[in-house]
Amino acid sequence: MLTLRTSPASPFGRKVKIAAALLGLSDKIELVDADTTSPTDTLRQQNPLGKIPALILENGETLYDSRVIVDYLDHLAGGGVIPTGWERFAALRQQALADGLMDAALLQVYEGRWRAEDKREPKWVEHQQGKVQRALDYAEAHLSTPSTTIHIGHITLACALGYLDLRMAGKWRESYPKLVAWLADFEARVPAFAKTKFTA
Repeated sequence: MLTLRTSPASPFGRKVKIAAALLGLSDKIELVDADTTSPTDTLRQQNPLGKIPALILENGETLYDSRVIVDYLDHLAGGGVIPTGWERFAALRQQALADGLMDAALLQVYEGRWRAEDKREPKWVEHQQGKVQRALDYAEAHLSTPSTTIHIGHITLACALGYLDLRMAGKWRESYPKLVAWLADFEARVPAFAKTKFTA
C-alpha cells in the first residue's frame, strides 16, 4: 500500500488524488493528513522540505513533489495521464502553467495567514496576482478547448481553478467564461473532481 501525505485543501494533493483515480490506483493509496506547520509531524522526515504532497512507497522511499508523484503513478499504471510524443510536452507545459498559478495563489493566501495586517506587502501580493491573471488570460485564450482525452495538464488546471474557487471566492469566473465552461465539462467527465472537493 502506498501512503499519500497531504491535506484535504491542498490543490497539489488534489491533483495527485484525481490522477490516481483516473489511473485506477485510488484503492492502492492510503491518505494520511499532514500538518506542514508542525515540527513534530513526520512529514519533515519524509520530505526534508516539509511540503505536501509526499508519496511514501512500500519500500520506504518517499517521492515529492506532485509532478514527480504523478509521473510515478502514471508509470505504475502503464500510462494514462501523461501522453507520449509532442503531446507529452504540451501536457507538461500546461501542468507547469497551472502549477505556477496555484503557487501564486497559495503565496497570496500565506501572506494573509502568516503576516499581521499592518506588515503585509501590497507590492508582493500584486506581483502574485499578476501571475494568476496572466495564467488565466493565457488559459482562456489557448487552453480552454475541451479535449477528448484527459491528461495531467487538464487535471492541474482544474485543480488550480478549484483552488481559486475555494480561497478567492471564485472571482475569476466573472472574467473567464470559456474557462468556466471548460471546468464544468471537466467536472462532468471526471467524477473524482467533485469527490476531492474541499469545503471550508
